[in-house]
Amino acid sequence: MSVTSGKTGPSLIQEILSHLGLANKTAAWGTLGTLRTFLSFSVDKDVQRLLRAIAGQGVDHSAIVGVLTNRSREQRQLISRAFQERTQQDLLKSLQAALSGDLERTVVALLQPAAHFDAQELRTALKTPGSTEDVAVEILATRSPPQLQECLTVYKHNFQMEAEKDIKSETSGIFQDLLLALAEGTRESYSGIIDYNLVEQDVQALKQAEGPGTEGTWVLIFTQRNPEHLVQVFDQYQRCTGHELEKAVQNIFLGDAQAALLSLALVIKNTPLYFADKLHQALQDTEPNYQVLMRILISRSEIDLLSIRTAFKKKFGKSLYSSLQDVVKGDCRSALLALCRAEDL
Repeated sequence: MSVTSGKTGPSLIQEILSHLGLANKTAAWGTLGTLRTFLSFSVDKDVQRLLRAIAGQGVDHSAIVGVLTNRSREQRQLISRAFQERTQQDLLKSLQAALSGDLERTVVALLQPAAHFDAQELRTALKTPGSTEDVAVEILATRSPPQLQECLTVYKHNFQMEAEKDIKSETSGIFQDLLLALAEGTRESYSGIIDYNLVEQDVQALKQAEGPGTEGTWVLIFTQRNPEHLVQVFDQYQRCTGHELEKAVQNIFLGDAQAALLSLALVIKNTPLYFADKLHQALQDTEPNYQVLMRILISRSEIDLLSIRTAFKKKFGKSLYSSLQDVVKGDCRSALLALCRAEDL
């Protein structure tokens, strides 16, 4: 590993990841997150620091951001419980009273248990026209089976309604079938062995499923097969037909169904690139989509945000950190930059 004089080379992180073969993969152990467990963690010190930050003459935004963006979600939950025990006050409500706008929403998302945050985002997506295919697919397709099950349990408890019933009432057609299949969480787990006979069967089934009444084949294969198997299906399909499977999706499906299948295909082939695309899109709007930026940066900060940063820089030629610096305004800027963590040169 070396840096040539006078020439900007890849960052140390990128270079290490590329040598390890991990730069384009989702971390199974959380080792590619930007936010780690804080080793010098003292719950009492953090409670006192937050108390000072909200009890003074002026709210100390930097102190609040400094604590919450440098602690793991588990540590943030410990802080919340300790704050309640020591002060008889709810930390989340105390911070909501002290903050406003996008920073308030970011702090709420940081302090909520992951399943509660996902359930709220899913509920909002299903009840907000125009955002369903985007957020619902993201949550249902990118959470692990235990995370998804916990999210759906919280959804039912908090809203007195099963997510599946909301999906049925708010969506229709093949898109509804896709979301319901994802919500079942019955995707096959990878056994470590690729069944190439089944790969060929799936390829042939998809080639033949191009007319009315055959959409169920796409739903079954895209939502039930494990990702490792599907990567082989995508590759074999392109070898057999001369074009990517996504091309067939664009030719056969329209609207929400097409968008959902294309999103699923990208999640399966390259999850970090999927999130990099979503972050880039959120930054390209006339006004940045802070909800998308916040949701992805928080939810992936302990999983694979380093991989997402690598994919972002590779595709768009500019680092995610610099992009956030250039576009994000207001009092949540420091929190989002802190979650992103660092520049990729």
